[in-house]
Amino acid sequence: MTTPVSELLADAVDALGGSTREGQVQMAEAVADAFGAKQHLLVQAGTGTGKSLAYLVPALVHDKRVVVATATLALQHQLVERDLPRLVKALKGRKLDTSYAVLKGRSNYACLHRIREGVPDDQGTLTMDIAMGDMAKKVLELREWADEEANDGGTGERDNAPRHTDREWRQVSVTSRDCLTAAKCPFGQECFPERAKEKAAKSHLIVTNHSLLAIDAIEGIPMIPEYDAVVIDEAHELVARVTQAATGELTFTDVDRAARRSNRHVDGTEADDLADAGDALKAAMQETRAGRLETLPLDLADALILVRDAARACLSAYPKQSSEDGADPGLTQAKGSVQEVFEIAERMAEHKESDVLWLAEGTERIPPRLCIAPLQVWAQMRERLLTDKTVVFASATLKLGGDFGVVAGSLGLRKDDEELPWRGLDVGSPFDYGKQGILYVARHLPQPGRDGMAPAVLDEIVELIDAADGRALGLFSSRRAADAAAEAVRKRLPHLTTLAQGDAQLPELAAQFVSDPHTVLFGTLSLWQGLDVPGDTCQLVMIDRIPFPRPDDPLMSARQQAADKAGGNGFMQVAATHAALLLAQGTGRLIRTTSDRGVVAILDPRLATARYGGFLKASLPPMWSTTDPAIARQALKRLAAAAK
Repeated sequence: MTTPVSELLADAVDALGGSTREGQVQMAEAVADAFGAKQHLLVQAGTGTGKSLAYLVPALVHDKRVVVATATLALQHQLVERDLPRLVKALKGRKLDTSYAVLKGRSNYACLHRIREGVPDDQGTLTMDIAMGDMAKKVLELREWADEEANDGGTGERDNAPRHTDREWRQVSVTSRDCLTAAKCPFGQECFPERAKEKAAKSHLIVTNHSLLAIDAIEGIPMIPEYDAVVIDEAHELVARVTQAATGELTFTDVDRAARRSNRHVDGTEADDLADAGDALKAAMQETRAGRLETLPLDLADALILVRDAARACLSAYPKQSSEDGADPGLTQAKGSVQEVFEIAERMAEHKESDVLWLAEGTERIPPRLCIAPLQVWAQMRERLLTDKTVVFASATLKLGGDFGVVAGSLGLRKDDEELPWRGLDVGSPFDYGKQGILYVARHLPQPGRDGMAPAVLDEIVELIDAADGRALGLFSSRRAADAAAEAVRKRLPHLTTLAQGDAQLPELAAQFVSDPHTVLFGTLSLWQGLDVPGDTCQLVMIDRIPFPRPDDPLMSARQQAADKAGGNGFMQVAATHAALLLAQGTGRLIRTTSDRGVVAILDPRLATARYGGFLKASLPPMWSTTDPAIARQALKRLAAAAK
């Protein structure tokens, strides 16, 4: 007779020195039931529930392979380096297959072929880098590390490498497009990603990320060994990650690079023709206004067709490689770049209604680029993931407007009158939000406008921070707003330390924020979701405005328009849902433990005055609410005094 999941969970929690949490037990039993009944599960588990143990235990108990997919590398690292090793040790002696492995995209591993033999097409780049001194030393350090990893049986994962930049890492890694494949590579037997796949094929549990899951399940490119069920943690991020994985970009420099690489391998004029097509694309893009392209301008359409046809001809002109000749890494990489240009140009030239196309403006360092993304992804998820696998979606924010229906629809679980078998469960939170937190909505302030932050808003920010004596996190809708607020606080409260995103790397800013209670940290989106600062460090979270998507956001505006066209309410289905999710994530920065206390200040009066305000508030933790600024400041002063 099998041991109940709740009993195994209790043993694990006891072995790890924890205490029983009702929500954790409820979630673990629900996950086990979902696996057994092959019923999809949406489970909202607040911060502090211990949701990773609540799905890992039933995943290890399940009789078939389970995949766990996360949105962030931080959570993936936590699962593999901390949670799973401790859990496996706690369950030792039980008759369970506790084998597990981690799978990442190929570019997250060092490439032994690139390190040991280099790539002919990149020799010029490497020579230039060697002349650059510091970068060359770092690249050499990474190469030595990768060789040691190979000799010692290590994983070759980027997370374990010496500290480096993205640019330095690109010198020791390849994308899946540039890979020679294990069969053709002289180092295929030692290859780090191939080793990872072999280990995964022998493991009961596989930890991966949303993007790799999307490529495997939705794009149909086999990346993960066959599995029965999947747990998607940080599930509120899934739609964005799947969309990102299915988004293509094309610049005229991409075309030019593919043509230059091809010149070495193609004898005819095809490479030159591709270069000419790239010039035509550059000219057409220069004549096109940035933004969403509902219909393709004629010149741009012609240029894309020219690029597509030239890339196709160039591919056909490549010499055939026989297995006896061995792999030519330069040829493989060059042909791969042309193939990528062809596929994206073809997709853009067709410009189906199911895709959104736009031109993104360039910067000093990045050229203008054409982008294409799916209008929606729920149909692909429904058809290629939800109909074949049992899926558990877990997050602290899945009930938007107080209901699971909005998220269930975006994931493909429900559409019109057709629903897949699913269940929604809110296991609550160990926190008493009504006693631990105050939601203060500054109803008296002017509505946000386009002309920057109003003086009254800056006054409010300064007064709240003064009352809190620092200990404040400011979450802003734009870098411009964050910088304006930081400047005002530095001038008027010089005794406090005021940090703004961009002053240093985020980990450094977070460390300084934690170490000094009289510190204020202002930033944008990455702080809304990626910062965990429990304790007295953060007793005030300020949000400058409801985070609706920008009106000129090509994808969001297209989705909103499509929802209106289908007879729905595009604003509520797209813009308000997007805002509700981010608001819930932002307010969630305040209460991280059972002893945390503080105030969330929303400086946008529309949360109290607009009709959609109720929907947004219903998506937030159930804190005690007020619109009285005096009450908010008094509460902050009491907390600051107690902290001293």
